[in-house]
Amino acid sequence: MSQPRNRWIVQIVLVLAVLAFVGVSVIPIIGAFNNTPSSTQNPASTRGTLPSSDLKSKLEDEVRGYELVLQREPENQTALKGLLQARLQLLSQKEKSEVKPADIQVVIEPLEKLAKLNPEKSEYSVLLAQAKQQIGDREGAAQAYRSILSTKPGDLKALQGMVALLISQQRPEAAIGLLQETLSKAAQANTIQPGSVDTVAVQVLLGSVHASQKRYAQASSVYDQAIKKDPKDFRPVVAKAMLLKQQGKDADAKPLFDSAAALAPAQYKDEIKKAATASSKPNPAVAPTPPLESTPK
Repeated sequence: MSQPRNRWIVQIVLVLAVLAFVGVSVIPIIGAFNNTPSSTQNPASTRGTLPSSDLKSKLEDEVRGYELVLQREPENQTALKGLLQARLQLLSQKEKSEVKPADIQVVIEPLEKLAKLNPEKSEYSVLLAQAKQQIGDREGAAQAYRSILSTKPGDLKALQGMVALLISQQRPEAAIGLLQETLSKAAQANTIQPGSVDTVAVQVLLGSVHASQKRYAQASSVYDQAIKKDPKDFRPVVAKAMLLKQQGKDADAKPLFDSAAALAPAQYKDEIKKAATASSKPNPAVAPTPPLESTPK
């Protein structure tokens, strides 16, 4: 199995469905940047020691400070990142029900600048797409994903996000077409830039989309192709096991779960065992999906 290229997708647990790949919640955005060191003192480090009101006041002061810097230097990336993180920390102080579009909009502004200034870092564009989807700007979200895929057709974060967006718009055929096109061009892309398209991961995602539409035979066939392509890769094995379990075929799923647990890196073995022993509660509306990347970078 090829060495994975980023840690973002690793946070996806085994039982997530296609529609949950990039949720409409702002939680993934907050979580991503809480793990990013700030150029100044990280507000997250003081979160446990400051009362909520004091922390809010401190963060608001930081926001004003970064805004003053950006008035003089609009493209100062240190200030943009600091502003983004401070605003995300303020956002995390609120209950989900309290978050309004205006709260997300102030996160979008620095994200747009950072995405433009760092086109090679797809994380900014993915987070921008998530934020736009959060406020209902689906076309803006789609444009952000397309901007990544135009230069990095194998970017799994963008592919997952775009697929989730299309599924949420009741456009499964468009999602399938996107993934099939990615697979058809994978060999050429990997010739130009080796490892740029994780074919097995794309196949697993394609199978999950088929399963979300109750096309179990097609999903199983795609998983079988992926297993044949790389018999040592646990991802399509556990995907097929979960597909069978979803259909109530626990006896057929068990040997696949066992095989997947034997093949998987240590950090996934417990999750696979939990998935294997969990009670079967089929939900034909969505498809359970394994992590698309096996280990952090």
